[in-house]
Amino acid sequence: MATGKIEKVSGPLVVATGLTGAKMYEVVRVGEEQLFGEIIEVRSGRYSIQVYEDTGGLGPGAPVTATGAPLSVELGPGLMTGIYDGIQRPLEVVRAKFGDFISRGANVPALDRAKKWRFIPTVHDGQQVSPGDVLGTVQETPIFLHKIMVPPGITGKAVGFVEAEKNVETPVGLIETDHGQVEVRMMQLWPVRQGRPFVRRLPPEVPLVTGQRVIDMFFPLAKGGTACVPGPFGSGKTVVQHQLAKWADVDVVVYVGCGERGNEMTDVLMEMPELKDPRSGRPLIERTTLVANTSNMPVAAREASVFTGITMAEYFRDMGYNVALMADSSSRWAEAMREISGRLEEMPGEEGYPAYLASRIAAFYERAGRTVCLGADAREGTLSLIGAVSPPGGDLSDPVVQATLRVVKVFWGLDDALAAQRHFPAINWLNSYSLYLDTTELAAAGGVDKLWPEFRSEAMGLLQREAELDELVRLVGVDALPAGDRLVMQGAKMIREDFLHQNAFDPIDTFSSHRKQFLMLRNIILFYRHARKAFEAGAEVGEIAKLPALELVARAKLIEEKNLGEFEIILKRLYHELDELAVAGEAAGSEDGQ
Repeated sequence: MATGKIEKVSGPLVVATGLTGAKMYEVVRVGEEQLFGEIIEVRSGRYSIQVYEDTGGLGPGAPVTATGAPLSVELGPGLMTGIYDGIQRPLEVVRAKFGDFISRGANVPALDRAKKWRFIPTVHDGQQVSPGDVLGTVQETPIFLHKIMVPPGITGKAVGFVEAEKNVETPVGLIETDHGQVEVRMMQLWPVRQGRPFVRRLPPEVPLVTGQRVIDMFFPLAKGGTACVPGPFGSGKTVVQHQLAKWADVDVVVYVGCGERGNEMTDVLMEMPELKDPRSGRPLIERTTLVANTSNMPVAAREASVFTGITMAEYFRDMGYNVALMADSSSRWAEAMREISGRLEEMPGEEGYPAYLASRIAAFYERAGRTVCLGADAREGTLSLIGAVSPPGGDLSDPVVQATLRVVKVFWGLDDALAAQRHFPAINWLNSYSLYLDTTELAAAGGVDKLWPEFRSEAMGLLQREAELDELVRLVGVDALPAGDRLVMQGAKMIREDFLHQNAFDPIDTFSSHRKQFLMLRNIILFYRHARKAFEAGAEVGEIAKLPALELVARAKLIEEKNLGEFEIILKRLYHELDELAVAGEAAGSEDGQ
């Protein structure tokens, strides 16, 4: 291993010399305390190192030792329920060993070496195996089955795999290759900046059911897709991600807090163990891995944290699971890149961000996807990536937002004006979009009702027409509008308040199945259509807006999934009351005519 000396210290950036033979992105140990760092630039014998810990006290002449290996993560049993920092140090273990604050140079393995796991083989002696084949399983938590796979690059015959209790470092069997025997352990090491291999990508066509009506109905995300959630402070980005983590139709959740405020990250860490998995009734943390890198932690570790999280997510995907990764927020990651780039004296791009900002963001999001995984069983896995962005003042022209929008296919634009009106989720239905709409809409309709696309399109038309009338309403008031336009405003209001508004803290309203969403919107759209007929027959718009059955529509979001038949009763009541109004309107019209 090469050993050099520090020449210069500039915040998290250290410049060293003498590391002959060291390579880009190689991990080094800096100073007497062996601080964790990574080489990010090599120029004329000078090695620029970003240090993932506080560099206070370091000075010229201090030793720097290269490890010969890139920044890598440990993958194996023990990841699930784990809480790690940006370089995969287990925070619970660090706290027990060093106290509430991470000591500089703390070096704790990510996976517990003492804990033993029951390995149950799925192969027999002499069986030919190749990369990605499942050699055995470990029941890591009551709701998560960990699959031990053949590491990439190894092909041969399985030998000696028997049921046993072993730790992650002890071999569980051998693979006889053409070049000799290779010991297989339950743990793998993988470089974080290198995507894990797969056979091929598949088009993302299966909708990711989130239970959030504004998302599933209007701006759906596909399994294996990418989404961006930009919004100003207080608009509900974190709550949206919490809802997706709890209710999304996935097997594994990886939550990365990248440079977030400590109090928000604390809330996540405290709430996750308390949340119940709706599918199993068990704690949600039993299928969740958390990466916590708060804003008071070293700035350089922010970049490492997002790559640490996505590498773990890819590992779970390779087992054939549906995985969702929540990154909160990529703006803090970009700010860290800007600081390091400035200390490297690189030519700045827009707003001081490095010129490679867009390519780094693209490299991160491109690791999402629906794939055929390595292995003889050709199992399918998906990795969906939802990234929050925190532009200054909610400015969507921010370079981070624009670079993200160039590579993601779903945009959920959060609006602070909606949040101020207490309308949550505060996703602006006029600015947001989904490029998965055509394929996922057909899939959702196939499982629910063929009228799904028609009702969705009509609802969006009403909301857009309302936005056009809003300016006029602000000038002259709603009563000055023609009666037909007032009816449009009533229909749009029902969509906004009775459908799009969703209470994340109500035990029933917090989640709506595709079927319930369809029935809720169907009743509103059919009411609007029938109301137009009643209006044309002579009914007053004011009387239509006062129908008692509208109260039932407003409360329909609290109907439980097991009682969806109530929607038919509400629809019949709406039709009955509208028909009575129409008859009364016709009668009044006849009298006036006489």
